[in-house]
Amino acid sequence: MSHTLFIADIHLCVEEPAITAGFLHFLRREAQHADALYILGDLFEAWIGDDDPNPLHAEIAQALRQLNIPCFFIHGNRDFLLGKRFARAAGMTLLPEEQLLELYGKRVLIMHGDTLCTDDVGYLRFRAKVHQPWLQKLFLALPLFVRQRIAVKMRAGSQQANSSKDIAIMDVNPQAVVAAMQRHHAPVLIHGHTHRPAVHQLRVDGSPAERVVLGAWHEQGSMIKVSADETTLISFPF
Repeated sequence: MSHTLFIADIHLCVEEPAITAGFLHFLRREAQHADALYILGDLFEAWIGDDDPNPLHAEIAQALRQLNIPCFFIHGNRDFLLGKRFARAAGMTLLPEEQLLELYGKRVLIMHGDTLCTDDVGYLRFRAKVHQPWLQKLFLALPLFVRQRIAVKMRAGSQQANSSKDIAIMDVNPQAVVAAMQRHHAPVLIHGHTHRPAVHQLRVDGSPAERVVLGAWHEQGSMIKVSADETTLISFPF
């Protein structure tokens, strides 16, 4: 059956070879049979520039390029610096942070999901800062070893900050969800980021709607399959 696949929060890194193996297996066995693959952010655990010579990046780019289907990418909060150079190498098309799709007669809104967490004011303030083009350009001009040190410090700071936050604050805000769906007149929203896989039924402008959340690839894979008949959240072993 004709279908499109969505994934997010794979968090690829050299330290987690099982996740890498599971992702490569997914590309070979599952993704190549879809009409298209959409990666909704945090493909990598961290990204400090397309010039990073990490061999894992080249391996993943080659595997994605070998897909015989279109592949699209929305930046996450971990890999928001992923640029055109890597996208070209991987054969991926970069999308804006919110993208409306027309799939099999459905209007489907896709995003990473971090912009929906409006109760986490500290994170949104940090996000606005690091998404400033001048700051990104300045960071990417630094020597690679300096960027690596900064990334390690920022990651440690983020973990410390999150450990003291209420879990509810780091989830999506219901009003932000409805507002985004209203903005795009979309009865279906697909996102990742929260690592809370679920299918949520809701109402938008008086009509039934659904929000489908992808899981993170920590101990198993997670994907959403959209066809003309249904939208399905699927978990699977590596």
